[in-house]
Amino acid sequence: MSEEAPCHNFVTRTSCPLCHEELIINWQGDDIPYFGEVMHITSRCDCGFKFSDTLILAQREPVRYELKVESMEDLYSRVVRSTSGTIRVPELGIDVEPGSISESYVTNVEGVLDRILSVVVTATKWSAEEPEKYSLGLDIQQALRDAMDCKRELTLIIEDPLGNSAIISDKAKSTLLSPEEAGQLKTGMIVFDTSSAEMEIDACDADHSLTD
Repeated sequence: MSEEAPCHNFVTRTSCPLCHEELIINWQGDDIPYFGEVMHITSRCDCGFKFSDTLILAQREPVRYELKVESMEDLYSRVVRSTSGTIRVPELGIDVEPGSISESYVTNVEGVLDRILSVVVTATKWSAEEPEKYSLGLDIQQALRDAMDCKRELTLIIEDPLGNSAIISDKAKSTLLSPEEAGQLKTGMIVFDTSSAEMEIDACDADHSLTD
């Protein structure tokens, strides 16, 4: 990044929570148009442990973003999903909650739907011996594909108790969450304590099974 850029790249070191060998954490600053400064955090250990997150550097309140996906332009809208973000598609009954192995990403609405589709495809295979759940899985897959082909309208919602997720679109509606609403959401946060070289996990893994 240039000398004038407000964010800089650097690394910190701690111990891997799995094998206790040295773990290097990479911090990379970025500036997302119309949204502001963010910090991408990534680390990977030879033992297989990995972690990534995207932090919004400005002070944020618990927030809920909602976008009605109706056109190709909506599909191209940028999405910042932190490890603390919960994604919902209410028309299909889909909730993707953060878990202990959640990873953050910056993509667009189409990319989010494609990620959800991959999970649904896997869950559908697991339900092959349960006809009702298997049929439901196929229906959800088709609905997601139709939405990505602009043949069906869907609503994409992101809720984040830490304010580190967003849908960047002029159409997106942003509302603050009450303390009660924010308290009901999982954070999925992994907190590195470089002084004690320990890691705390604050969430359970999301359940990707199909339900009627």
